[in-house]
Amino acid sequence: MRDVAQSAGVSLKTVSRVINEEAGVTPATAAKVTEAIDALGFERNDLARSLRQGRTSSTLGLVIEDVANPFYSSVAQAVEAVASDRGFLLITASALEDAERERELIGALLRRRVDALLIVPAGPDHRYISSAARTVFLDRPPQGIAADTVLLDNLGGARRAVEHLIAHGHTRIACVADTADLYTVRARLAGYREALRAAGLEEDPALVVSGNHDATAARAAVEHLLGLPDRRRPTAIFASNNRNTVGVLYGLAEHGRPVALVGFDDFELADLLGTTVIRADPWRLGEQGAALAFARLDGDDRPPLEITVPTELIVRGSGEVAP
Repeated sequence: MRDVAQSAGVSLKTVSRVINEEAGVTPATAAKVTEAIDALGFERNDLARSLRQGRTSSTLGLVIEDVANPFYSSVAQAVEAVASDRGFLLITASALEDAERERELIGALLRRRVDALLIVPAGPDHRYISSAARTVFLDRPPQGIAADTVLLDNLGGARRAVEHLIAHGHTRIACVADTADLYTVRARLAGYREALRAAGLEEDPALVVSGNHDATAARAAVEHLLGLPDRRRPTAIFASNNRNTVGVLYGLAEHGRPVALVGFDDFELADLLGTTVIRADPWRLGEQGAALAFARLDGDDRPPLEITVPTELIVRGSGEVAP
């Protein structure tokens, strides 16, 4: 608001009157303020406004990546369970890794005066959320603002997965990953590389295939990897998320090669398929995030907190295949 006031050459009170459609502002002045708002991309923070005025809606807003993904549906169920216990309604929406869609959804939720927001961020800049006091970021940290955050131990989990494959004799270990600009993928790739370095193994860039957003892409990545010359072909694969793991399983089934596999994230039927995974608890991720949101609503005014949810290696057979 200060930027808008400075740009329009008016007081903060005048900007407030225009935004809230109050009387006492001439049409010419209102037009100057509106032009400044449009030029600066300012959006009214309805959440902060309703809190200042003492109004609550008994609702939480949750923006996740994709509710169809079992990992994020479990996060949503956990948040909903905590909200229900407090007599709150949860409104959930999927941003689908689209920064503009994320911004639109958050704006819509704020206009509905949700009491707190929980976000799995897709965008590169969150300064447009002008008050982060009752906003919790899940799975990925915010960019440009300080806010409560609940993350998985992505780096440590990935490192443990690759260490497990190395312990079973593998030296040519591929990584099939989602888009490399995602925070979780970057952290898991870092864990993959840490494990290789610690074992004295040189990374082969040809064995790192990123940009696989779904199982179909991961399946194609396996076809590419298994088509490499014998001396470069991987004997083991680390898959960076549940969808990638499913795609890798399809690809390995088609080729019939004895390739070891450890995936990040558990998934339905993984136990039946004998798939070794790094289990990350999405329920705990959502539960911790909801607890932080309600702590803020209850008056907790500590500086923003960051909580890391641990991961664990679940051995089922696929990661123990010898090279």
